[in-house]
Order: sequence, then structure tokens, then C-alpha cells
Amino acid sequence: MAIAELGVVVLDCPDPRALAGFYAAVLGGTVEGEGEWVDLKVPGGQSLAFQAATGFVPPKWPAPDASQQFHLDLTVQDLDAAEKEVLALGARPLDAEDRSRGFRVYADPAGHPFCLCAC
Repeated sequence: MAIAELGVVVLDCPDPRALAGFYAAVLGGTVEGEGEWVDLKVPGGQSLAFQAATGFVPPKWPAPDASQQFHLDLTVQDLDAAEKEVLALGARPLDAEDRSRGFRVYADPAGHPFCLCAC
């Protein structure tokens, strides 16, 4: 029997509303809240939350001397089309050159790594 149920995944960032807006454009859903804490209610999926972090430093990827801590895997139907859209929203490629793989790695506008996966 499980001890707990996963409530929400929280990403630290400098501007919670802006980062929630980025992920709402990628995943759909409704952005709720202002200020230090903003929620993204994703239809039929796990909610994400965004928390203001003073002195936020984005993860380094890849970096053998600094851990990325975690990343999000986002499943898509068409990698090329999804890549075009996330780049237009402000993502930047971290490891997207190998077109033979079923995934590509990007950073969101705050620097968190995420993968687009056609899996």
C-alpha cells in the first residue's frame, strides 16, 4: 500500500506566472494564481506548480559537476512540429541535433531541462 499520493510537481523559477504560461502553451490547461505561487491545471494530467525562488540559478545540462536535479518528459506525436512550437514559445535546444532518436532535450525559459518524446 502506498504511503502517499503525488500531489503536484513544483518548479522553482524567477517568474512563476510567465513559466506557467509557457507550460500552458505547451501542455494546455488553466493557469491559476499570482505572485509567489502559480498552478497549472493540466486537463487529464498531473498539475504543475511554479514557485518564486529568490536568487534562482537554472540547472546546468549536461554538466558532470552540477546535477540537473530532474527533468520533464513531454510526449508528442510529431517531434519536428512540437520542436518548432516550443522554440517559438521561448525554449532553447540543449541536445536536439540527433534526429534519429525518439527524444530531444530543451530548456524552458527559466532554464529547466525538458524532453520532447515521441515514445
